[in-house]
Amino acid sequence: MKTTILGLFLMLCTSWSFAQNSAAEQEVIDLSKQKWQWMSDKNVDKLDNLFHEKAVFVHMGGSWGKERELNIIESGGIWYKKADIHEVSVKIIDHTAILLNRITLLAEVGGNEVSNPFEVTEVYVKQDGIWKLGSLSFTKLMAPGGD
Repeated sequence: MKTTILGLFLMLCTSWSFAQNSAAEQEVIDLSKQKWQWMSDKNVDKLDNLFHEKAVFVHMGGSWGKERELNIIESGGIWYKKADIHEVSVKIIDHTAILLNRITLLAEVGGNEVSNPFEVTEVYVKQDGIWKLGSLSFTKLMAPGGD
C-alpha cells in the first residue's frame, strides 16, 4: 500500500513539474531535443537553420564558431551518436533562453567511441519569432550523476 501511494505521489509530482513549464520554455526544451537528434543524424541543413550566425561552441578540446561546428558534424570529426538526457531546465529572460541539460553523451571522436557525463549549457535567442542557438557549451562532470 505504501508503495502504491508513493508511486502515485511521484507521478503527480512529475506531472505537476512538467505542467510548470510555460509554452515558451517547452518550445525551447523540444527544440533542444530535436537538436540532439539532428546532431546524431548529422543533419547539417537543419542545424544550419538552428545555429545563429554568431554562435559559439565550447568543447573539451576548444571553442569555435558555427561553420567549424557544422563541418565537424558533417565530416564525422565528432559524431554525436546519442544524448541520454537525465535532467533539463530552462530559464527565459526577455528574448533569451538558457537551457541546462545533464546528459550522458555517446559520441565518436576521431574514430573512437566515448561516453561522457556532461552538463550542457545551451543559450537561445529569439529573433523575428524564431529561436536560434547562440551558444552550446559542454562541461564534463566527474560522475554520470554529477556527484
